[in-house]
Amino acid sequence: MKNFCYVLGVAIVSMLMGCGGQKALVQTQGDVEVVVPCSGPEYMTDKSYFRASAMGFSNDMMMAKKKALAEARAELATSVNAAVKRVTDNYASSYQLGEQEEARSRFQDLARVVVNEKLAGTRVICEKTMKTPEGAYKVYTAVELAGEEIAKSMQNRIQDDEKLRTDFEYEKFKKVFDEEMEKAAKEN
Repeated sequence: MKNFCYVLGVAIVSMLMGCGGQKALVQTQGDVEVVVPCSGPEYMTDKSYFRASAMGFSNDMMMAKKKALAEARAELATSVNAAVKRVTDNYASSYQLGEQEEARSRFQDLARVVVNEKLAGTRVICEKTMKTPEGAYKVYTAVELAGEEIAKSMQNRIQDDEKLRTDFEYEKFKKVFDEEMEKAAKEN
């Protein structure tokens, strides 16, 4: 049995070398882990916060910062909009709003407005500026937005809308919202 395993091992190594495998092995031995500032588990969406990270590059430091912030906010917007869409769809189909197409549409429009307003108020939770040997700048940034802020803002906006206010049940909406935040945290 030992001889069979030895022969099988030699055959596999020979095949790898014959197919250019040796080059791949040599190349992977020199891999170096890259540590990216403002990234990693503590900068990922969890059950309380939506988070996003990005990098901006420019010869002008302020432009690099603006690029990094714009990219991080764009990534955050994509995540928040997707989660809020799932929440509004689930809430609208599960509760009273599911029966009224107009109310459902108004609810989804209101959700988009709230998300767009809240994105302007994102909080920078990390920012690192690096200068390259060539004199250019790399700025790494991470931003966050509290899920609770979005839920409360939606509640306030709905209270201002007479048609939606009669059908809206905040506790049920909040339950669906919290479930989506849990799902988002597990995906990261």
